[in-house]
Amino acid sequence: MPRALGDRRRLRDGALAALVHVAACSVALAGLTAWTGTGGAGSPARMTVTEGRVLLPSAGVAETAAFFHMANRGGSADSLIRVTSRDVPGGITLARHRMNDGNGAYRAAVDAVGIPAGDSLAMSPRGVDLTVSAPTGKRSWSPGDLVPFTLEFRRSGRVRVLAVVARPGSFSFQ
Repeated sequence: MPRALGDRRRLRDGALAALVHVAACSVALAGLTAWTGTGGAGSPARMTVTEGRVLLPSAGVAETAAFFHMANRGGSADSLIRVTSRDVPGGITLARHRMNDGNGAYRAAVDAVGIPAGDSLAMSPRGVDLTVSAPTGKRSWSPGDLVPFTLEFRRSGRVRVLAVVARPGSFSFQ
C-alpha cells in the first residue's frame, strides 16, 4: 500500500507542475490575443505627412530647404527613403545636420530617415531636412505657392503632400 501512495503523490506532483506551465501559457496567450485584437501587434506602419513648407530661395541662390512633419500612426517602424516633385527642376536631397569634433555643424546626405512606430519626426534646419533645387525665371516660386511632393516610405509606400512656399522666418520650428 505505501508504494501505491507514493505513486499517487508523484502523479499529483507531476500534474501540478504541468498545471503551472499550462496556466502561464494561458495567461500569455490571453494577453497576446487582447493586444492583437486592439491592433497593437503586427499592425503595419501608417505614415501621415503634414505641415509642408518650402523656404523661398534668396535671389540668385539655386537651392533652398523644405520641411515636413511626419507621423507614424502604425505598429511598425518605417523609413523615409526618397522624395520627388515634378515642380523641382533638379534633385532633392535628404540631409541631416551633424556636429563634428570641432563643434562645427555640417550637413550630410542620408539614404533614409527612420520613424519608429507611434512616433513622429518634425524636419527642421537643426535636424533632418530636404535640399531642393528652386526653379528660376517665369517658373520661380512666390510666397503662398503650393509645391507638390511625393514622399516615399519603405513600408507605407508613397504619400503625396503639398508644401507652401514661405519666406524664411515666417514660421517656427518646434
